[in-house]
Amino acid sequence: MKKIPLLLTTLCIMTVLSSCGKQEGPARENPLLSEWDTPYGVPPFDRIRVSDYMPAFREAMKEHEEEIRAIAENPEEPDFENTVLAFDNAGELLDRVEQVFWSVAAADTDPQMQAVQEQVAPMLSEHYDGIMLDGKLFERIRKVYEGRGDAGLDRLQQRLVEKIYRKFVRSGAGLSAEEKAEFRELNSRLSELTFRFGKNLLAENARYRMVLGEDEVEGLPSGVRGAARNAAKEAGLGDNKYLFDISKPSMIPFLTYSPRRDLREELYTAYNEKCNHDDELDNKELIGEIIELRTRRANLLGYDSHAAYVLDGNMAKTPENVYGLLDEIWTPALGKAGEELERMKEMKRKEDGSDDFEPWDWWYYAEKVRKAQYNLDQEALRPYFSLENVKQGIFELSNRLYGITFRPAALPVYNNECVAYEVYDADGSLLGILYMDLYPRAGRKGPGAWCGTFRNQSYRDGERVVPVVYIVANFTRPNGSIPALLDLDETKTFFHEFGHALHALFSDVPYRGLLDVEHDFVELPSQIMENWAIEPEMLRSYAIHWQTGKVIPENLIERIRKSALFNQGFETVELAAASYSDMDLHNLPEYVPMDINRFEERVLNEERGLIPQIRPRYRYPYFSHIFDGGYAAGYYGYLWAEVLDKDAFEAFRETGELFNKKVAARFREELLSKGGTEDGMVLYENFRGRQPGRLPMLVARGLVEAPASGCEAE
Repeated sequence: MKKIPLLLTTLCIMTVLSSCGKQEGPARENPLLSEWDTPYGVPPFDRIRVSDYMPAFREAMKEHEEEIRAIAENPEEPDFENTVLAFDNAGELLDRVEQVFWSVAAADTDPQMQAVQEQVAPMLSEHYDGIMLDGKLFERIRKVYEGRGDAGLDRLQQRLVEKIYRKFVRSGAGLSAEEKAEFRELNSRLSELTFRFGKNLLAENARYRMVLGEDEVEGLPSGVRGAARNAAKEAGLGDNKYLFDISKPSMIPFLTYSPRRDLREELYTAYNEKCNHDDELDNKELIGEIIELRTRRANLLGYDSHAAYVLDGNMAKTPENVYGLLDEIWTPALGKAGEELERMKEMKRKEDGSDDFEPWDWWYYAEKVRKAQYNLDQEALRPYFSLENVKQGIFELSNRLYGITFRPAALPVYNNECVAYEVYDADGSLLGILYMDLYPRAGRKGPGAWCGTFRNQSYRDGERVVPVVYIVANFTRPNGSIPALLDLDETKTFFHEFGHALHALFSDVPYRGLLDVEHDFVELPSQIMENWAIEPEMLRSYAIHWQTGKVIPENLIERIRKSALFNQGFETVELAAASYSDMDLHNLPEYVPMDINRFEERVLNEERGLIPQIRPRYRYPYFSHIFDGGYAAGYYGYLWAEVLDKDAFEAFRETGELFNKKVAARFREELLSKGGTEDGMVLYENFRGRQPGRLPMLVARGLVEAPASGCEAE
């Protein structure tokens, strides 16, 4: 997942900690506002205090307002230089403060940071609304836009004019004064609601603990027991207890291996019912109001629904196109999942004579089927996938494809668990800086994995300013003398997030306003990296036993390859189900108060036939992607981008060389370096020479048989 910081994610609860806006002790220079004299100009994390953020935000917003005022009140006739380019360059200081703050707040928060979030979010909402709804400024932008064809602009300058004009229109610049006032109110309230959603989820993830004794962890692999015992020790529960929580690295191994069905049910239910208990952390009412306000805002801008508004700026363009993709996938995926269920039911019947099968049974019996069908044990694979070996494998892949290299760097960090690298291009020039923060911190770090930037790539005085990129994850921790050992899913996640990092590192765009790509394009650079993760040649290079130093044996590689389609019905259905539930809720033309759980049941189970043993990947009360993570009406983007990534990977396969440097160079040049300088489909066609076909994705998920001649465009 690429982390997309939202400017409108929070609103002030006025009882903010007073210390957040004050400095203690003798006066000191605010490191967020001064020139960063750190190596490569990275954030001076070692000097930044929580109390620095609010003064920095106030000063940066003030500076930005002055820059905008100078543009809007410029007496000269508006042109590209004095209006559009000036607007694109404005707010650099605020960008710098925001990128550091929101990045750290997501990865290493505490009550003081949350208090700053609560205070600064409404300020930012008001600040950006004030700019985007400024009539004088928009009039100047509009004049440049209308005269762009006769202004002698080059292609990228015209593209920048068009993107900025469209951004203003989509932000309400064309509304009446009365409508603008309503638009501001909607944004302000939405920022409060989305912040509260995320804060509730963070607290819910932190408060659940399943503490077990020795007799309750029988049947679990030693590695799983060791990690749980270590977690219990760190939590102060003593030496003879085992702690499990609802983070994926803790929960999934328990669901996979514990023979205690009652405990599997308890743990799964705790996860599945997050923020759904009608208590102070319940998110259902927040969701209802969020959808209502998003729908009203979209209607105000002339769109039928929030989904229509979002998709108008994406590759998909319309809800109908999204539903077309999901519908094509749904029926064969559901059929495949049904076949998987029957195999597991048969195994369960042999064990206990019962046909009773629940969602918390899926992982447990799927693993049994995997062992029986493919002789493949996930836990037996872990020793070959130490985090350090996987990381080195990814570094090697990046070098083989693009010629880049990574060197450890001693740089300031926001948490001592972070590590940093200098990234060098094939010609020896500095390409960027990469931070990694890979282990969970209960109550301090959000769930999942993501990639973002502390500083975007830019140009200054004709010189490229290198990006400062980070990867955040929640991988299984080391356990005593045992290093962090990943399972296959975590391994693929690491490859995935590194793809996002490469996208940011390779960025070479002249204007800030041309950095962003469409939301349903953004997962292409990440997902294509996953394709290499289990290729035999790749596995031989990095899957090395952490104790013996032996390369993964060929028989295990073969089993991994043969099991690539295992459980794909389940995985596709839970992903598509979450995509449907996102679209169905955001595609409402008007919001009518509803029971959100009942709505989910109706659209998925009753209307589409989702089998009860599978739940959507995320249920509404904890669907962070769409309620506080920037993916509203966009969760389908993972499947949309998978069409692109599987078709793009075929470009490597077609050469007979999966590490083909020429194809990689074209992929970097035509896609990874270009940002939003063209529409995503144009960029893709420039690389591939045609539009993508869906067949490679359908084959890769086992939904259709591969044709004898291979996968080609439809």
